[in-house]
Amino acid sequence: MLKNKRIFITGGAGFIGSLLAKILCDENKILIYDSFSRNALQFRNLADHKNIYIFQGDILDEKNLEDALSNFKPTHIVHCAAIAGINTVIASPTSTLRINILGTAYLLELIKKLNLDVERVVLFSTSEIFGQQAFQSSESHSAIIGPVGEARWTYAVSKLADEHFGLAYHKEFKIPCTIVRPFNVYGPGQVGEGALSIFIQRALRNQTISIHSDGTQIRTWCYVDDMIDGLIKCMINPQAIGEAFNIGNVRAVTTIYGLASSVCRILGSKSPIEFSNKKIADVELRIPDVSKAKEILGFEAKVDLEEGIPLTAEYYKSISLPEAREA
Repeated sequence: MLKNKRIFITGGAGFIGSLLAKILCDENKILIYDSFSRNALQFRNLADHKNIYIFQGDILDEKNLEDALSNFKPTHIVHCAAIAGINTVIASPTSTLRINILGTAYLLELIKKLNLDVERVVLFSTSEIFGQQAFQSSESHSAIIGPVGEARWTYAVSKLADEHFGLAYHKEFKIPCTIVRPFNVYGPGQVGEGALSIFIQRALRNQTISIHSDGTQIRTWCYVDDMIDGLIKCMINPQAIGEAFNIGNVRAVTTIYGLASSVCRILGSKSPIEFSNKKIADVELRIPDVSKAKEILGFEAKVDLEEGIPLTAEYYKSISLPEAREA
């Protein structure tokens, strides 16, 4: 575990960044850099923690970002800041491209410009880079992007560009970058979009759960504690530098219809399940190969859906959130 480090988290008020801050803040200094467009931090009970520092700023504001980095002098940087969520991406593909690509470019260039003595820079990518059909996709498999002009794939394109930026800065300027590719992360603290989060919240209210198409799309689901475990391993392990890692749970595989049915069964919900035909691009199959993360990092997901769904439901029962939209 990390101790006595200075950890700079962009997007640190988000789902994964805020939990990382909570787990590491007792023994490390944490600076959360975020625009607070989504705020999971408010539910982490960290407002008065002596090791948490907040810097509200946009990832595209180079001056603010430079001030935060130069004053904090991080040993580790975790770059979570991005536009994410299919509905958000489709609504604003230009913002998705600008924020995700330029934000990463600005961050890496400032690390170089300021000559920061960082031990690790972890950049978030996405499983979306594997396209619509991905079975046991490994880190060495080719990225497959959907049709040009289809708004959904702007997210994948932006994150693939981020991967190239990170690995290029590592090779050319020796910045110790590592890439993580999350596969459908869920759990307590998730804000905004997320199919499983929405299913659970609607099931708790016995509201209709709507799924896209016939529900035969296949996914794997990774509980957020497992995601954080893989992330911290990427921050610590020297062999992770210059590498990309799939982080997911290959045991938690189900169709979308099966997922909705499992949520209702596990939570004892009376929610009806209905089918819709939204005219958006979708992913039919996405199952990762996580053997590289296991061999190099010692990572293996532990929490399966039968355990993760009730844990997530208990969280949503304990807080007051706006009514979840349909997925």
